[in-house]
Amino acid sequence: MLALAGFRRPLAAVVRGGGGAMPRKGKEAGKGPAGPGAAAGPVSAGEGCVRVAVRAKPGARRSAVTDVTAEAVGVAIAAPPSEGEANAELCRYLSKVLEVKKSEVILEKGGKSRDKVVKILVLMTPDEILEKLKKEASS
Repeated sequence: MLALAGFRRPLAAVVRGGGGAMPRKGKEAGKGPAGPGAAAGPVSAGEGCVRVAVRAKPGARRSAVTDVTAEAVGVAIAAPPSEGEANAELCRYLSKVLEVKKSEVILEKGGKSRDKVVKILVLMTPDEILEKLKKEASS
Protein backbone atom coordinates (compact mmCIF):
# COMPACT_ATOMS: atom_id res chain seq x y z
CA MET A 1 0.00 0.00 0.00
CA LEU A 2 2.96 2.32 0.55
CA ALA A 3 3.94 2.05 -3.13
CA LEU A 4 0.54 3.31 -4.26
CA ALA A 5 0.67 6.35 -2.00
CA GLY A 6 3.82 7.53 -3.80
CA PHE A 7 2.03 7.49 -7.15
CA ARG A 8 -0.93 9.58 -6.04
CA ARG A 9 0.99 12.75 -5.26
CA PRO A 10 2.59 13.27 -8.70
CA LEU A 11 -0.67 12.34 -10.43
CA ALA A 12 -2.67 14.77 -8.32
CA ALA A 13 -0.12 17.52 -9.02
CA VAL A 14 -0.46 16.97 -12.77
CA VAL A 15 -4.26 17.01 -12.63
CA ARG A 16 -4.35 20.22 -10.55
CA GLY A 17 -1.68 21.85 -12.70
CA GLY A 18 -4.02 22.25 -15.68
CA GLY A 19 -1.68 20.49 -18.11
CA GLY A 20 -4.51 18.57 -19.81
CA ALA A 21 -5.05 18.29 -23.54
CA MET A 22 -8.41 20.08 -23.62
CA PRO A 23 -8.45 23.37 -25.55
CA ARG A 24 -9.08 26.59 -23.69
CA LYS A 25 -12.25 28.55 -24.31
CA GLY A 26 -12.46 32.24 -25.03
CA LYS A 27 -10.53 34.75 -27.08
CA GLU A 28 -7.17 33.07 -26.58
CA ALA A 29 -8.34 29.63 -27.80
CA GLY A 30 -6.94 29.85 -31.33
CA LYS A 31 -3.84 31.92 -30.62
CA GLY A 32 -1.39 29.14 -29.81
CA PRO A 33 1.68 28.39 -31.90
CA ALA A 34 0.99 26.75 -35.25
CA GLY A 35 1.83 23.09 -35.57
CA PRO A 36 4.60 21.82 -37.83
CA GLY A 37 3.78 22.15 -41.52
CA ALA A 38 0.95 24.60 -40.93
CA ALA A 39 1.11 27.87 -42.82
CA ALA A 40 0.25 31.13 -41.15
CA GLY A 41 -2.92 32.80 -42.37
CA PRO A 42 -6.06 31.55 -44.06
CA VAL A 43 -4.43 28.57 -45.79
CA SER A 44 -3.25 25.52 -43.85
CA ALA A 45 -2.03 22.03 -44.68
CA GLY A 46 -3.99 18.96 -43.61
CA GLU A 47 -3.68 15.23 -44.16
CA GLY A 48 -3.38 14.96 -47.95
CA CYS A 49 -5.21 18.25 -48.49
CA VAL A 50 -5.05 21.99 -47.99
CA ARG A 51 -7.74 23.95 -46.14
CA VAL A 52 -8.68 27.52 -47.01
CA ALA A 53 -10.67 29.77 -44.67
CA VAL A 54 -13.11 31.78 -46.80
CA ARG A 55 -15.29 34.82 -46.00
CA ALA A 56 -18.06 34.52 -48.60
CA LYS A 57 -19.90 37.54 -49.98
CA PRO A 58 -22.83 36.15 -52.02
CA GLY A 59 -24.98 38.14 -54.43
CA ALA A 60 -22.11 39.91 -56.19
CA ARG A 61 -22.21 40.92 -59.84
CA ARG A 62 -19.30 38.60 -60.65
CA SER A 63 -17.17 36.13 -58.71
CA ALA A 64 -13.82 37.48 -57.54
CA VAL A 65 -11.25 37.22 -54.77
CA THR A 66 -11.68 40.53 -52.98
CA ASP A 67 -8.98 40.34 -50.30
CA VAL A 68 -6.58 38.03 -48.52
CA THR A 69 -6.23 38.74 -44.79
CA ALA A 70 -4.64 36.84 -41.91
CA GLU A 71 -8.04 35.37 -40.96
CA ALA A 72 -9.69 34.48 -44.29
CA VAL A 73 -9.80 34.91 -48.04
CA GLY A 74 -12.63 37.24 -49.06
CA VAL A 75 -14.53 35.92 -52.07
CA ALA A 76 -17.42 37.70 -53.79
CA ILE A 77 -19.79 35.11 -55.27
CA ALA A 78 -22.01 35.69 -58.29
CA ALA A 79 -24.90 33.61 -56.96
CA PRO A 80 -27.69 34.17 -54.42
CA PRO A 81 -27.30 32.65 -50.95
CA SER A 82 -30.19 30.23 -51.38
CA GLU A 83 -30.47 26.48 -51.85
CA GLY A 84 -26.69 26.04 -51.92
CA GLU A 85 -26.21 28.03 -55.14
CA ALA A 86 -23.54 30.27 -53.62
CA ASN A 87 -21.67 27.28 -52.17
CA ALA A 88 -21.61 25.53 -55.55
CA GLU A 89 -20.44 28.73 -57.27
CA LEU A 90 -17.72 29.21 -54.62
CA CYS A 91 -16.32 25.72 -55.24
CA ARG A 92 -16.54 26.19 -59.02
CA TYR A 93 -14.81 29.56 -58.88
CA LEU A 94 -12.02 28.41 -56.56
CA SER A 95 -11.36 25.40 -58.80
CA LYS A 96 -10.94 27.80 -61.72
CA VAL A 97 -8.62 30.16 -59.80
CA LEU A 98 -6.49 27.35 -58.37
CA GLU A 99 -6.49 25.43 -61.69
CA VAL A 100 -7.77 22.16 -60.21
CA LYS A 101 -10.75 19.91 -60.96
CA LYS A 102 -14.12 20.89 -59.50
CA SER A 103 -14.30 17.55 -57.71
CA GLU A 104 -11.09 18.40 -55.81
CA VAL A 105 -12.66 21.45 -54.14
CA ILE A 106 -15.00 20.50 -51.28
CA LEU A 107 -16.92 22.71 -48.87
CA GLU A 108 -15.92 21.27 -45.50
CA LYS A 109 -17.58 23.68 -43.04
CA GLY A 110 -19.96 26.62 -43.14
CA GLY A 111 -22.72 25.48 -45.46
CA LYS A 112 -25.12 28.08 -44.01
CA SER A 113 -22.58 30.66 -42.88
CA ARG A 114 -20.49 33.34 -44.56
CA ASP A 115 -17.39 31.98 -42.82
CA LYS A 116 -16.48 28.75 -44.59
CA VAL A 117 -13.66 26.22 -44.77
CA VAL A 118 -12.92 24.77 -48.20
CA LYS A 119 -10.81 21.63 -48.55
CA ILE A 120 -8.56 21.35 -51.63
CA LEU A 121 -7.63 17.74 -52.42
CA VAL A 122 -4.42 18.33 -54.39
CA LEU A 123 -0.70 17.94 -53.91
CA MET A 124 0.05 21.65 -53.64
CA THR A 125 1.65 23.50 -50.77
CA PRO A 126 -0.32 26.10 -48.82
CA ASP A 127 2.14 28.73 -50.06
CA GLU A 128 1.37 27.89 -53.71
CA ILE A 129 -2.37 28.17 -53.10
CA LEU A 130 -1.95 31.42 -51.15
CA GLU A 131 0.16 32.86 -53.97
CA LYS A 132 -2.53 32.04 -56.58
CA LEU A 133 -5.24 33.60 -54.39
CA LYS A 134 -3.19 36.77 -53.83
CA LYS A 135 -2.49 37.00 -57.57
CA GLU A 136 -6.22 36.74 -58.31
CA ALA A 137 -7.02 39.37 -55.66
CA SER A 138 -4.59 41.85 -57.18
CA SER A 139 -5.94 41.46 -60.73
